[in-house]
Amino acid sequence: MVTVNLFRTKPIRLALAALAFALAAAGAAQTAWAQRLAVTAPLANIRGGPGTEYDILWQVEKYFPIETIRESGPWIFFQDFEGDRAWIHRSLVGAVPSVITSASTSNVRSGPGTDHDIVLKAEAGVPFRVLKQTGQWLHVEHADGDRGWIHRSLVW
Repeated sequence: MVTVNLFRTKPIRLALAALAFALAAAGAAQTAWAQRLAVTAPLANIRGGPGTEYDILWQVEKYFPIETIRESGPWIFFQDFEGDRAWIHRSLVGAVPSVITSASTSNVRSGPGTDHDIVLKAEAGVPFRVLKQTGQWLHVEHADGDRGWIHRSLVW
């Protein structure tokens, strides 16, 4: 017969409960980090810190996708498709489904499949708004109005 001492198992239960809470909190933090947004302004300044007094590091165009890391007031610290991290003002972004080409050259086609004509070629770093998804194909629109279909493997 096995005898269990409840006084010895209570600390283990408390430790397991604390571990479960920590893992749940880490999962929530990861979910918050992974919030995906896109630039909604025609052109946005990307800054070195959370304020207009910080240097402009680069500029991005409409539909440029970002992943939120944290916020400081109205400023968002983010990571982009190349792993670069910087700050952008919240008023310049929104919850718009978007992608950016990650392949050196991507064919944008007239329909969802390689049997459709190529309507344009995009180099790496071209952002698009996602209009629709059919299987692994995305119907996308560039800020200039050009539309077409691109394979999911060619974008971030």
